[in-house]
Amino acid sequence: MDCYRRRHVAVVVTAIQLERLRRRRASRRRFWVHPVIAQRQERGQFWALYQNLRAHEDHFFAYMRMSISSFDELLGLLESRLMHQDTFMRDSIPPVERLVITLRYLGTGQSLASLHFSFLIGKSTASVIIRETCVAIWNALHAAVMGQPQKEQWQEMADVFMQTCQFPNCAGAIDGKHIRIKKPVRTGSQFYNYKKYFSFVLFAMCDANYSFRYIDVGSYGSRSDSAVFAHSEFGKLLHDKALDLPENTALPGTTSPAMPFVFVADEAFALGENLMRPYSSRGLSLARRVFNYRLTRARRVVECAFGILANKWRFLHTPIHLKLETAISAVKAACVLHNFVRARDGFNFEDSLTHSLHSHRPSVVRGHRQGAAVREQFTAYFMSPHGALPWQLDSLCRHMGPYHGS
Repeated sequence: MDCYRRRHVAVVVTAIQLERLRRRRASRRRFWVHPVIAQRQERGQFWALYQNLRAHEDHFFAYMRMSISSFDELLGLLESRLMHQDTFMRDSIPPVERLVITLRYLGTGQSLASLHFSFLIGKSTASVIIRETCVAIWNALHAAVMGQPQKEQWQEMADVFMQTCQFPNCAGAIDGKHIRIKKPVRTGSQFYNYKKYFSFVLFAMCDANYSFRYIDVGSYGSRSDSAVFAHSEFGKLLHDKALDLPENTALPGTTSPAMPFVFVADEAFALGENLMRPYSSRGLSLARRVFNYRLTRARRVVECAFGILANKWRFLHTPIHLKLETAISAVKAACVLHNFVRARDGFNFEDSLTHSLHSHRPSVVRGHRQGAAVREQFTAYFMSPHGALPWQLDSLCRHMGPYHGS
């Protein structure tokens, strides 16, 4: 019997080895360079268009999603990071072509197969180029365009919020968005969100100029905004009072009390001393309705920033069909490019009106008494002669309907 078993095992092992050999032979390349992509430098989209586009600024901007001067500056920052050695067998793809391929992917969301036929490069090559270039963009730009603000910068950001949104002592607006992806392998339901698709979370803090000042990318889509915020570096710094915010100061037109600098958010976040969220919508007094309206005016800047981001870098309009790590790198690269291009080329505000990113479902989260006291102080201020806006009640009625309470 033992002899029979050994013979059976030997037969099975031999069959497995033969199958592996067959597959290995079948998967061998038929071509060193496939004829379809052999003429990349004669017919590839980069080689056919790039120099002609540089002669027409408007077409260059539409294709690259940035001006020629911004592109050249970005290329100068990335060139050494994207340089690869030529080999005896083939020449490397130059940094400028790598950057163009990546910007074209981020700007359109083309599939790897589409990039393969457009630029005449292999699909696996396109994937590697996107991954390496996105990592290089993040590493080159992050510190310059998204560094942590210091006390003076926080004050400047609060001043802009006051000028544009009439919300005093506001240092930033925060929100979280779902980024739709294909299901990552061996992750179960961790990335499966309540809207019944797979996603990871982009959490962001934004200033009043629609620039991202902090992002956290990659948390499970099944997590709530509040949980993502609590586990983020920004949330921990805010909780530990380590953000170097300015000292508490009285609101404009008043001498007391000294009020903390705050961040504004929606109902998905927990109320805190430095984090303001709206009142629950049930049984609101007029003063609380006014507070909710004023807070929403300030909080909308992060929604507009997400809209500008998604409408410029349109790979965010569709599910991202890249490996999870590459998808996260692509979103991080898009966010720093958003700031980089925003500072140099401006933006079309109409791009912020619609976008394909999806908000989290609001969740019930509890705040604490100190946060509630700060919110009540803001509420009273917005109804006082010093803090009320002459048009706030009219606007409130147009947006929320007339008030019928006592």
